[in-house]
Amino acid sequence: MPGRRRAAALRYDGSVDGAPRVVASGSGEVAERIIAMALEHGVPVRDDAALAEALARLQVEAEVPVELWAAVAEALVWAYRLSA
Repeated sequence: MPGRRRAAALRYDGSVDGAPRVVASGSGEVAERIIAMALEHGVPVRDDAALAEALARLQVEAEVPVELWAAVAEALVWAYRLSA
């Protein structure tokens, strides 16, 4: 549905994963809950509709495909700078 907010949450454990994994995704109310939980736990939330849409198309627990690595890396650098 166009205009509905989408969200995706990622996890990365370099000792186990080859790439970040999608641990949650959804739209509408589910997206709002993902965002609320992130904010509640002090996790930075980046407003990037195109990246959220691409990540939300992946299955939960799927590794982020190579095609999205640059966009995800940019988001992670952004998050890291916020906490530095």
